[in-house]
Amino acid sequence: MNPMDEIKELALRMERLVLGLKPPEWLVDEGQQKIVLFLNHVLKQENVAMERLKRQMGKTVELRWMDIEFRVAFTPAGLIERVSPQNKVADLVLFLNEKSPLMIVQHLVRGDKPPIRIEGDVQLAAEVNWLIDHVRWDVESDLSRIFGDEMARLSVQIALQCAQALREFVKTVQQGLQVMTKPQQSSNG
Repeated sequence: MNPMDEIKELALRMERLVLGLKPPEWLVDEGQQKIVLFLNHVLKQENVAMERLKRQMGKTVELRWMDIEFRVAFTPAGLIERVSPQNKVADLVLFLNEKSPLMIVQHLVRGDKPPIRIEGDVQLAAEVNWLIDHVRWDVESDLSRIFGDEMARLSVQIALQCAQALREFVKTVQQGLQVMTKPQQSSNG
């Protein structure tokens, strides 16, 4: 067997293994709570975003990926809180179409949005899209509070260089996979 075919087969087996694993309920719950805390931290640094979300008070957004459901509601303060998916139908449901976690990571590394199917309130969908496009975490500002300005700048520079190297690596792997998956032409002429 060709070494590249072996690598491809190993990658496919790994992906099937990852997709077959179901994280424990407590881990999903704790992870979702941490996501809410992080998103609220970012939102608190963006007054315009909080003002926009105040107008959406009480509305709910649900993200679904495979068996995982993550639902939040907008609070009077312009932040988000986690709510139970069993309460009622969400105002806006975002279905993450990509099943492969590796492909989702590839989309995010490239700065793209993964494929999503949207159902529900069109105006709320526009607000959520605005948030995704305009709200950014100011990593350097948070790091400077802990480590000082110079160390924060250096840390961000290093992180940006690592991110660029990761993007180049993903691009190289994608090109390699494309070469491997092309039908081989016979040399019989």
